[in-house]
Amino acid sequence: MQRHYRSLAFVALLAPIFLSALVAAPRRPNVLFIVADDLCTHVGAYGDKVVQTPHFDALAARGVRFDRAYVQYPVCNPSRNSFLSGLRPDTTRIYGNDTALRSTLPEAVTLPQRLRESGYFTASISKIFHVSQWDPRRPDDKPGTWKLDDARSWDFRVNTKPTELGAKGDRLHLAGGPQPNDVLNYRLMAEGDDDDQDDGQAVRDAIALLEVKRDQPFFLAVGFRRPHAAWIAPKKYFDLYPLDSLRLPDPGSREGVPALAFTNPKANYGVPEDMLKMLQAYYASTTFMDAQLGRLLVALERTGHASDTIIVMIGDHGWHLGEHGLWHKGTLFEESARAPLVIVLPGAQGNGRATSRIVEFVDLFPTLADLCGVLTPAGLAGVSLRPLLENPSAAWSRPAFTQVQRPGNKMGRSVRTERWRYTEWDEGRAGTELYDHAADPGEQRNLAKDSSLRAEIASLARLLRDPTPAPPP
Repeated sequence: MQRHYRSLAFVALLAPIFLSALVAAPRRPNVLFIVADDLCTHVGAYGDKVVQTPHFDALAARGVRFDRAYVQYPVCNPSRNSFLSGLRPDTTRIYGNDTALRSTLPEAVTLPQRLRESGYFTASISKIFHVSQWDPRRPDDKPGTWKLDDARSWDFRVNTKPTELGAKGDRLHLAGGPQPNDVLNYRLMAEGDDDDQDDGQAVRDAIALLEVKRDQPFFLAVGFRRPHAAWIAPKKYFDLYPLDSLRLPDPGSREGVPALAFTNPKANYGVPEDMLKMLQAYYASTTFMDAQLGRLLVALERTGHASDTIIVMIGDHGWHLGEHGLWHKGTLFEESARAPLVIVLPGAQGNGRATSRIVEFVDLFPTLADLCGVLTPAGLAGVSLRPLLENPSAAWSRPAFTQVQRPGNKMGRSVRTERWRYTEWDEGRAGTELYDHAADPGEQRNLAKDSSLRAEIASLARLLRDPTPAPPP
């Protein structure tokens, strides 16, 4: 069938690229860099008892699981440009999904670009930078454009789309769903099998790359579009989550919280049955993504690369599944700013353990440069996480900074320390938030007006204005 495409032809197409890029430098470790779109910490390895993610869980058990890793901007394009450049959003000046990195920083050096310049073969499969998503409701839509991608970063890149069969099935438009006015606001119990979906095709392309023998190290970046909305997966994944087995979280109270903290004016959307269907669809999409991850990891072992390949697995930001009455990203609450991060460094002493240290996604660039023996550009915002890969309990005192812009150019800025989350909206003019994670991990009680905490608030406010903390000890 046409969808089971062209593995041999695909490899033949790549052969000249590999042959022209051979280098004589000492062998460095490979990197498999995996990004799942809108993947929050509702996975088994992070304590979720409902969603089924056996392959992610096994990967987390092999490496170091970062339990408190934070993105710099909880929206796809700003987040990805931040961690791929190692720069904060105020440096990239990217606050939305329609700005390319080269339009604001034409001379920036990205992580894959630096590795490419250092002798790595670099490949982008599906969405790594913010390439457009194919909409199966538009028959003339293309598989995706490269408008927001970065050609300097890659030796090879490919985008994917589902087959005609994979775009059919039981479709439900969630009119009251998490993104009103968004064309992707629906779920689809799709026909066909995993390879009829764009993520299934992405894995086939990635496996074809792994099967090519080469004398140079590779940086293979694989982007999974699920569990991003629209929530599309083969029907068998929806069947794992009967609606009557699911429960919605308590949305809590919005009393005393600035209005700009929320992405919708009132808690939740529509009727509870619709919200349960959203939850079911997110879980189904997550488990479908996990199955593709499993295929990729099996291929890494089968092709003999596992022993000399660093694996990084992240979600590009978090996602609300009803917490605070939200069904979206783009907030400065924990569920949106925090995302999964697992790093498997072959032979690292910390493998098989978790760390509760506060880390940021801008740390990924300096970490991989360090592990691959590559010099970093000047001015990166993060630091190498190597000490935590060797000892997840190592002393570490760095906070994490996340920001998001609201209409009218009103910026929200948040700092997360071991104990506190402190947030200012429009430099405090539109409100502030303070949450004590020692007593309130769900961030339900805003302590910003507690007079007994004035000294703590003043200290956090100063920290928020200087997002360049000293290196770790």
